[in-house]
Amino acid sequence: MRPIQATDIPLLREIFVDAIHSQAAQIYSPEQIHAWASLAWLPGILDRTLEEGQGWISGVDDGFAIRHPSNRLSMLYCRGRSSRQGHGSALLQAIESDAQRMGFKRLQTEASLLSRPMLERRGWMVIAPESFTIASVPFLRFKMDKSLS
Repeated sequence: MRPIQATDIPLLREIFVDAIHSQAAQIYSPEQIHAWASLAWLPGILDRTLEEGQGWISGVDDGFAIRHPSNRLSMLYCRGRSSRQGHGSALLQAIESDAQRMGFKRLQTEASLLSRPMLERRGWMVIAPESFTIASVPFLRFKMDKSLS
């Protein structure tokens, strides 16, 4: 595991797209997968989070997690070939530990249908379901938080 560097941004975009295409078909429609994955390449959509966020890469290129702003888990993605191998849990642990070291008492996130079960296993609580759209395609996600104390 290593901290994300500015030069990693193209790699993060690749992992993001791979994670969605390789794992989302079990839960999401083809339209949802296309809309979600396309965010990686649209100018200005992920740029601020990828450039200003703090996070980690697991393995050589297996997955990544980012906090942005500092009290929010904004991205947690693992490649399909690396799923269910502990990368997501290790990344989440690194994010939580780092936030706790920085003095944060809680973390927040908006979890997909894919990430919600893992977050719940690690002590995150659902606050409320939330509907939203990407390119006019409807999605459901879950506002969640976790106490770090």
